[in-house]
Order: sequence, then structure tokens, then C-alpha cells
Amino acid sequence: MLTVAALYRFTRFPDPAALRAPLLAACEAAGVKGTLLLAPEGINGTIAGTRQGIDAALAAIRALPGCDAIEWKESTAPAMPFGRMKVRLKREIVTMGQPQVDPVAGTGAYVAPADWNALISAPDVVTIDTRNGYEVAIGSFAGAVDPGTESFRDFPGWWQANRARFEGKRIAMFCTGGIRCEKSTNYLLGEGVPEVFHLQGGILKYLEQVPEADSLWQGECFVFDERVSLGHGLVPGQATLCHACRRPLAPGDLSRPEYEEGAACHHCADEYSDADRARFRERAKQMALAAERGRRHLGEG
Repeated sequence: MLTVAALYRFTRFPDPAALRAPLLAACEAAGVKGTLLLAPEGINGTIAGTRQGIDAALAAIRALPGCDAIEWKESTAPAMPFGRMKVRLKREIVTMGQPQVDPVAGTGAYVAPADWNALISAPDVVTIDTRNGYEVAIGSFAGAVDPGTESFRDFPGWWQANRARFEGKRIAMFCTGGIRCEKSTNYLLGEGVPEVFHLQGGILKYLEQVPEADSLWQGECFVFDERVSLGHGLVPGQATLCHACRRPLAPGDLSRPEYEEGAACHHCADEYSDADRARFRERAKQMALAAERGRRHLGEG
């Protein structure tokens, strides 16, 4: 069984490019795979490997400027969920497109998973899911507001169009691991919202710590690797991935007329050309051949 570590840290990296090669080398030497993003505002990503390998990679990450106290969330995978190790340079570690937003300067109040149910059950609290619509579709907290956004960059515009709906309410926000809430709560504070909260450690920490019998979570949580989704106790869920558009699919979606394995689903049926579909079908064929040979096709990530 392999260990999967999801992590982020908002901190100041004056020269992220100088950190890239040493970090990639350390992760490759540890035998871990996954993706790490570096930007002037910090680090974000998910890696997987043996226990010893993850410990070695985390030691290298903690040695980065301002990362000595970094926290991470762990789960397991029966097989390697990533094809290779990547360290990428980005303008933002999670893209919101709001230069004035600075989580290092302050965020909403953290709420521990054990206290989350009481907060979001209060009558004066509005709970907002900051994730994208395709993530919300396979699971969310009962009663949470779905902004219906296609990307996190759309969130500020959605807030400006809907803020009057939430006047006088306390705002509770959540996302997969917590990183998007660091920015969204800072953004709302900057917009003058007086009481803003977010789930510490995100959905993953909640599913890890809160027993299913006491949980207000409904469905599964989308994750950005080949496991696709996780349930309570962070066990792999039943969702699969459309290999054309990379959106998650619930088991029932595979019976929809738009679905074609490796080539199309109801999310993307009208989004690609015939040439794209032919390319997707060929990729699916090559992936199947690679699997028969016990190998991993490079197109799997």
C-alpha cells in the first residue's frame, strides 16, 4: 500500500525557479511521483510513494523557505496513482486571478472537523462550496451552496453577483484540502464580510476524522489523481474519470447515451471535434494495450 500526501503552504518564495531542480531531484531520489507547483506565493501539490519515500520528500519540502511547519493530509492507494514526478512553476499555486488576495496576511477563522457540523447547522450560517461544479456534482455537504463555477477564477465574479443573498449571514466555506479557502476567505474579508470561517484541512481531513454515522457529507470527494474520489475514512470511492475531459463520473453516468469509454461523456459530448474524438479513441486503445502488457501509458499522466 502506498502513501499519498496532499500539501500546500502559502509563504514567500522570492525565486521559485531556483527551488525547482533541487526539489525535483529530491523527489525523484525518494522514488515518489505526483505534481508539485511552485509560485511566489508558495507550494501546492500531491505526491505518492512508499512511507520511506514520502518521509524523504517531505523533509526536502520542509527545508524550503517558510515551509518548516507545513501540514499535509495523508491517504493510501493500492497502486501508484501518478505516472511521473513533476515540479512546475506557476504564477499562483491555486489560480484566482486576484492580485490583492494574500492568505499570508490573514484568512477566515479555521474550524476543526469536529466542530464543523455545529457551525454549518446554525441558522445564521451560509455554507459555500468553493470547488468547481464537476467536483460538487459527486459530493458536498448537505445544504451547501453550489456556485456552479467552472474554475476557481470564476469565484470572485460569482460572489459579486450573489453577495446580496448572504447579507447579515456568517459565511462558512470549504474545499478539498483547504487551499482554495485560504484565498476565498481572504477575498471575502477584503470585501468587508465580517465573519468568515473555513474547514481546517478541508473535506479530506473531515472525511478522515468524522465518523460516517455523524457526518453531514453526502457522496464522495473528487481528488486530482487516478483514484478519482474518496469516501469516509479516505477509502477509494466509486467515481471514475472521463479520459477525454478529465471530469469525474458517477457509476450511473457510464450508462448515459453520451458515454464512450476513453472518448466522451455527458459533460463533454458537445465540446470536442471529430478529430479530437478520433485522437481520444486512439489514446484509449494505446492505454488498453499498455495495460495488457503490464505497463502504464504516458497519456495517463
